[in-house]
Amino acid sequence: MAKTVATHIVNGVRGALIGTAEAVPGVSGGTIALIVGIYETLITSAGHVVSAVRMGAVDVVKGRGLRRAGTEAAKADWAAVIAVLIGMVCAVVLAASFLAPLVEREEQRAFGFFFGLVLASLIVPYTASGRPWRARHYLVALAAAAVAFVLTGMPPAHIDPHPLIVMASAAVAICALVLPGVSGSFILLTLGLYTSTMGAVHDRDFGYLGIFLIGAVIGLSFFVKLLQTLLERHHQITLVVLTGLLAGSLRALWPWQQEDRTMLAPEGDVPVTVALAVAGFALVAGVMLVERLLRGRQDPAEQAGGGDSVPAGGPTRQG
Repeated sequence: MAKTVATHIVNGVRGALIGTAEAVPGVSGGTIALIVGIYETLITSAGHVVSAVRMGAVDVVKGRGLRRAGTEAAKADWAAVIAVLIGMVCAVVLAASFLAPLVEREEQRAFGFFFGLVLASLIVPYTASGRPWRARHYLVALAAAAVAFVLTGMPPAHIDPHPLIVMASAAVAICALVLPGVSGSFILLTLGLYTSTMGAVHDRDFGYLGIFLIGAVIGLSFFVKLLQTLLERHHQITLVVLTGLLAGSLRALWPWQQEDRTMLAPEGDVPVTVALAVAGFALVAGVMLVERLLRGRQDPAEQAGGGDSVPAGGPTRQG
């Protein structure tokens, strides 16, 4: 029981980290999910939920009941998903009030820290692909990095938050949530809706948030199933692409850039910014080292006990 409660708490903390990341433009919640080892569990579970909803809608119309949908929904890791969602919601509300303003005041230093954090996290999808990379894998990763570099260099827009625009923007931003390397908040900033969305969270504008949620559900239902299928059937090449996207997205976190996202040479408080980047890199490296040590201690015990547990990020699949 203690282990179960501890697992829920850890997943809640993971969700809080993901939610905090999504509230900060340039930091991807999908990246954090990869770092903390919950990414594939969330994607796979979300895919089962989407399939269950589709099956339920079809079977109800045909008078078959909800048995198939219930069986499919049961395949999701609901304990992990609910714990992560609770942590995410709490973190987003707090981040909208405290963290986002702090990043705006100390943007150069904050982005320096995030740059180091994401740079270190590149090792996560790279090593999780399961097999050594070949030349073609590096070319695919380079192409994905180029796409992310261009997208994250687009200047921010300023548009009126019309309900249809909010809904469409939410559908795109939620895809960024589950795609490492691209930040949902960054997409909203590019579309000109970051300020209004964070304001709606802070002011509890449930009308705006309801419209946003509808768009997010629509976007997620289309995209997450595709990503689940790719991870299950083409695991290695999918992680190769994710690694490239993550590398290219470092463009968004370059600490020295103008408001239109033109990159500049290092200037101003360079020593502190670099020190924070090193600290972010060291933090991720330390977390991964501790996780590896803990997993190394647990595996022999699991093997001796005949357990069938899998790593936190889900079962390892070979491409």
